[in-house]
Amino acid sequence: MNDSLQNGRTLTYPFPSFKIGTAVTPDDDPTGCTVFVFPERVLAACDVRGGDPGVSEYQYSHYDAICFAGGSLRGLEVVGGVRAALMAEYGMDRDLVSGAVVNDGRNRPNVRYPDKQLGLAAYHAAQTNCFPLGAVGAGRNVWVGGGRGRGVGQPEQAGQGGAFARFGAVKIAVFTVVNALGAIVNREGDLVCGNVDPASGQRVSYLAGLDQVLSGVETAVPVQGNTTLTLVVTNQTLSGGALRQVARQVHSSMARAIQPFHTIYDGDVLYMVTTNEVADERIDPVTLGLLASEAAWDAVLNGLG
Repeated sequence: MNDSLQNGRTLTYPFPSFKIGTAVTPDDDPTGCTVFVFPERVLAACDVRGGDPGVSEYQYSHYDAICFAGGSLRGLEVVGGVRAALMAEYGMDRDLVSGAVVNDGRNRPNVRYPDKQLGLAAYHAAQTNCFPLGAVGAGRNVWVGGGRGRGVGQPEQAGQGGAFARFGAVKIAVFTVVNALGAIVNREGDLVCGNVDPASGQRVSYLAGLDQVLSGVETAVPVQGNTTLTLVVTNQTLSGGALRQVARQVHSSMARAIQPFHTIYDGDVLYMVTTNEVADERIDPVTLGLLASEAAWDAVLNGLG
């Protein structure tokens, strides 16, 4: 059952085991970061795919915080700010922080990037049970489709999205920042963001655009710097092995919402963590993966303006 509430452009949900904070730079050079803070260290797995990821310290089995940021590799500086804030609040043993970044240099001078101070600001802004949707945080300046594909129309701005579902005592929250080469597809199979044909104003599928490329009507110019970042949080108790496999299952499922996905020009990263608070025997890892996969599709769609 999905009992989250989209209040304007904020997703609210009853899952107080973690906090989320965002921070952005001024609008004349927009970028930002989104920080997920776990007051109680969580068991984690990370699935890294695509040909061009930007991610740090992703092989830990536990985390105190996870950071998403713009600014390409420079944005990994956010991790240092969050680590310093954790150590100041909790002590020297709270320093397990990972970060992943998107290249959000489109339509901006690309001078500013999320730095240590922006990470500190996001950390101190963190709250429970709410997540801002759209062009905020690490999703401040992200785009999908179009020039990021093979000559298929124009890109459209996306954002960060989230979704929450609960099945009995089991909770699943998914948060994603979509800056993909592919365009976004809804459950009816319609393109809903990306690949806009400037002549007709209609969205064009990758395959239709590929036909134009092969016929010489368009020029194939794949653009690098595309990435989708995702975090799945559950309270269902899982082993480390099960957590890794469910992460792969959910990450693979997102190819339904983002087409194409996991390309050589993308650097897709999915984290999955468990707060290990409940153990519902009815929800095995495969079932949990199916439920989380549906929430991930919702999260991608909820990030759109």
